[in-house]
Amino acid sequence: MSAYDPAERQMTPLATRLCETIPPGGLPLADYMRVCLLDPEHGYYNRKSVLGRDGDFITAPEISQAFGELIGLWAAVTWRQMGAPMAFDLIELGPGRGTLMADALRAAKRVPGFTSAVNVRLVEASPRMRELQHETLADSGVALAWADTISDDATHVGSVRPAIILGNEFLDCLPIDQVRWTRGADGGFDWNIRHVSVDTADASLTDIWVPLSDDDSHRAKLPSDPPEGTIVELAHTSPVLAAVAARAAVAPLAALFIDYGYGAGSSATEASGDTLQAVRAHAYEHPLTAPGLADLSAHVDFGRLSQDCGHLGLMVDGPTTQAEFLGRLGIVERAAKLMAANPGKAAAIQADIARLIAPGGMGTRFKALGLRSSGLTPLPGL
Repeated sequence: MSAYDPAERQMTPLATRLCETIPPGGLPLADYMRVCLLDPEHGYYNRKSVLGRDGDFITAPEISQAFGELIGLWAAVTWRQMGAPMAFDLIELGPGRGTLMADALRAAKRVPGFTSAVNVRLVEASPRMRELQHETLADSGVALAWADTISDDATHVGSVRPAIILGNEFLDCLPIDQVRWTRGADGGFDWNIRHVSVDTADASLTDIWVPLSDDDSHRAKLPSDPPEGTIVELAHTSPVLAAVAARAAVAPLAALFIDYGYGAGSSATEASGDTLQAVRAHAYEHPLTAPGLADLSAHVDFGRLSQDCGHLGLMVDGPTTQAEFLGRLGIVERAAKLMAANPGKAAAIQADIARLIAPGGMGTRFKALGLRSSGLTPLPGL
């Protein structure tokens, strides 16, 4: 996390309201993230188009059409592995502007029967983002529907269709709690949980660490007697994973998550630390600087995620790096075809593909993880 300079803080409308409403004990970090991103009036995802070079950050589908096209072909191959059901749901979690889905559908329509079988469901809580997705996908030629959460799709579990779920840079936006192993006044150590509070001296937002209650469910997931100052992040993935597992229990299901994070083999420093970040206009700032004006996210712990999915009865493929995954799907070959068809843009196409698979950059920082019903064969590329 970047350093917090109170002099740079902005009293945004959301910051003003938070300073007026946060209780004396502070607001849990997860609740602060949720409000900053999804507040109906001042939340980040409801204020403007945030993606792209003119926004705050660029995702892989916005970098190259090849990314979405390969995901579409991955979905088509996976559909065939399911037995090519005559009707299935293609669900995207956090679809952004709809770019990935548009590219995926354009590529997958080459596979006979896919377009007539697919029902696209977009899980998006922001009305503003839904408008952008509708504009992007208006001419897609497939049935479209929206839901606030993936749990909405599992309401009538008994009649659920087979499903393929896509989540690109979705998990990193889920709220997290942070807990820190801290020495107390009595000299002993215990876990404290991060809250956002109000500094009464100047009515600004500030961080505080509150003792973790003895019966807090987080304690079962925490290491015993770690080094002093250790910070562990616990993402609120349970509702999403539970909904995925519920569908997988009654119908064939495959899911693909691509996000930045670390895997089971990561170092202790990488796996235990403060990865919460705020991004605005392609630059990092402290998460308390401008509530509602910056994107908030945290790195995904793929090791813990894999374990949680396994406990729910889901089969897990990966994680593998984005570079390895896209390479197995044929991104280099697809780039060559795009360059041959657009020679005037060949250099730009090559640069964009290189950015997606660069070692030390997106190629290795981003990981791909597959989930599937127990009756399905391992997923392609993983």
